[in-house]
Amino acid sequence: MTMPSTGRQISQAVSKMRIAIVHDWLTGMRGGEKVLSLLCRLMPQAQLLTLLRVPGVCDGPIEGMNITTSFLNRLPGIRHYYRHLLPIMPTAIQRMDVSDYDLIVSSSHCVAKGVRRAPGALHVCYCHTPMRYIWDVAAPYQERMRLAGLALRAFSGRLRAWDVRTSQGVDCFLANSRAVAARIRAHYGRESQVVYPPINTRFFTPGDEPREDFYLMVTALTPYKRVDQAIAAFASLDRPLRIIGSGPERRRLSRRLPANVRLMGWQGGEGVRNHYRRCRALVMPQEEDFGLTALEAMACGAPVIAYGAGGALETVVPVDQESDVGPTGLLYTPQTPDGLAAAVNRFERVEGRFDKRRLVAWAHRFTEDRFLDEFRQAVRPLLQQRGWTEPWSNTITG
Repeated sequence: MTMPSTGRQISQAVSKMRIAIVHDWLTGMRGGEKVLSLLCRLMPQAQLLTLLRVPGVCDGPIEGMNITTSFLNRLPGIRHYYRHLLPIMPTAIQRMDVSDYDLIVSSSHCVAKGVRRAPGALHVCYCHTPMRYIWDVAAPYQERMRLAGLALRAFSGRLRAWDVRTSQGVDCFLANSRAVAARIRAHYGRESQVVYPPINTRFFTPGDEPREDFYLMVTALTPYKRVDQAIAAFASLDRPLRIIGSGPERRRLSRRLPANVRLMGWQGGEGVRNHYRRCRALVMPQEEDFGLTALEAMACGAPVIAYGAGGALETVVPVDQESDVGPTGLLYTPQTPDGLAAAVNRFERVEGRFDKRRLVAWAHRFTEDRFLDEFRQAVRPLLQQRGWTEPWSNTITG
């Protein structure tokens, strides 16, 4: 563990600790941003640094922060093609100056954890996953993104070396699931503590709406989400599927969309909640790092049909598993359209075994208060070792 130099100990022991929160990019409110929002509420005095942002697309706690962006943010129209600039993102993040900060908290699924800290600073990384574009789900991006895919193939070795090297600049990794903890161990040779992400159980609640005969997918339209598999599966089933989300894959997915599948585009929180409350089940054909949408759906009383890998193994209690919790969904393999279609058919045979009250009770194990408590508990010993005052806000609202 890196300890601070004597010259910095005095300033760091007082309440005016300088804090930087580093997040990859701010282009929407997805799972990573929901975690970031809580970190901003916990440390509102922090400086928020990010590669680029689209103003107004995040929630109040994030938008209300003092936000610094990298040089990438000055490129015209960057919001439309930033994913294609992955090879230069390491340079961009390391040019962001955090040398004056005592505590750095990175919220990273790409390059945020590679920020350069000052000697003696404490760096805690909440890792959503090691950089997915070059590790576990590299193939879908390389296949679908054409010129960017060629660049990924050309630079993947260099990017992996950078990713591993900069992991050594992190004092403590917090993983968002056991699946991600295993990736951190495999790719970085580092251990981590699991702190599950939160869902807003005050907002995501069951309603009085009757269940309807449609299935739902809530996701970013990016290659690894396997939206094409869901579309193919439901085309063969001739069951209605509604897909809420936006992203670079929308145009391609729209080209041969069957009549029973609807791309709904981006929806606000109330629109998503309304669909959770009315859908027959949520489908997740992708391997998720954790899968907040599964728990949001359960909190609204909807069961989940998920590919049986990654975070779904920790968020979905399968119907064929003995548990005092009761089943919350169905897991399937293989990860193919036929595999998903077979899972939907099986779900309809066992649908009566899902109890809304048990679904809601399971989701309530993943509250925002639980996340905040576990995050504080994980970081507290590191602060105490340095004799630093805990910098948390006394009042957390949102």
